[in-house]
Amino acid sequence: MRLLTHNMLSSNIKGVTNGFPLLIEAAKVVEKEVDFNEDFLKNMFVKVEWKALVEASRTLGYTELPESAEASMLDSDEFLRKFHHALLELHLEDGALVCPETGRKFPVSKGIPNMLLHEDEV
Repeated sequence: MRLLTHNMLSSNIKGVTNGFPLLIEAAKVVEKEVDFNEDFLKNMFVKVEWKALVEASRTLGYTELPESAEASMLDSDEFLRKFHHALLELHLEDGALVCPETGRKFPVSKGIPNMLLHEDEV
């Protein structure tokens, strides 16, 4: 699972008001090379919750992203390459996503998060 996906997911358990960002418990992290696309990154920048991306990338062992970011940084090739790596090339292969409010763990297996809820959580 890419951090792009992680940045869009939240816990939808009944009664949860603070289901984003999901915490990451990583058992296996892999890096997969992806073609660099500057236009895609510039368009995604405004949609990404930056603080959640930084925390997630650090959980996976990548510490190159700055604490905060602004649109003017998109003119820097170095910044775009770091953003690209964190967003698209870091993959949570096995582990869990954890609801920050309830502690409920959603397993991630072979890079696929299982966000299905139990009957009592709907």
